[in-house]
Amino acid sequence: MNKSGSLCPAVKAADIIGDKWVLLLMRELFMGSTRYNDFQRALPRISPTILSKRLKQLESDGLIIKKPVPGQKANEYRLTRCGRELAPLIDQMSKWGLRWARRQIIDEDVDVAGFMWDFHRTFNLGELPDGETVFCIHFPELEKYARWWLIISDGSVDLCTDDPGKDVDLFITGALPAIVAIWMGDTPLKAATNDEAVLLTGEAYLTKSADRWFPKSRYAGIRPKRLMDAD
Repeated sequence: MNKSGSLCPAVKAADIIGDKWVLLLMRELFMGSTRYNDFQRALPRISPTILSKRLKQLESDGLIIKKPVPGQKANEYRLTRCGRELAPLIDQMSKWGLRWARRQIIDEDVDVAGFMWDFHRTFNLGELPDGETVFCIHFPELEKYARWWLIISDGSVDLCTDDPGKDVDLFITGALPAIVAIWMGDTPLKAATNDEAVLLTGEAYLTKSADRWFPKSRYAGIRPKRLMDAD
């Protein structure tokens, strides 16, 4: 049966990718996530039932395949050619949303777990010293998940909600909206630290070079537009 009642290819495409969870799952796949647990960590608001349903839908629509991991009782989800071709479309949708819908995004839309998953993937690792570097992020206003630890070593970043028992090289303290604003490029890091909206406490070589390594969204350079500027 024709679900959309239209022969328009744009409507057909919307039937497949018009769901927000589908868009978010595709974004995660483009960012390198392949395991069920990765999707759960990146999208903490999605229920296991909906996650499983959407993954099956993506597989049925030919956007991904599910492959067993050799030697493990686990599966990976991999993009097909069909799925890969969506990357520039979803990238443009993200840019459009930041330009024209950004003012509709409110603090309540930010989930600390989802944010920290994005945050930990966007360090400029080339500006950090060799060896292991340990960060502790503290959101004083939060009752749950107020502290996060990031362990950076050999080009990889591990994100922890439990104290790993390691010496911390730098503490980053600030309200979640303040740190999100820096990550999104809305507030310069220097301005936030000068105003003490965000505090950096620890090794001097990290505080002095923070502007170079501090995580930034890949869309941090995109500024919001007003609807009156549309023409």
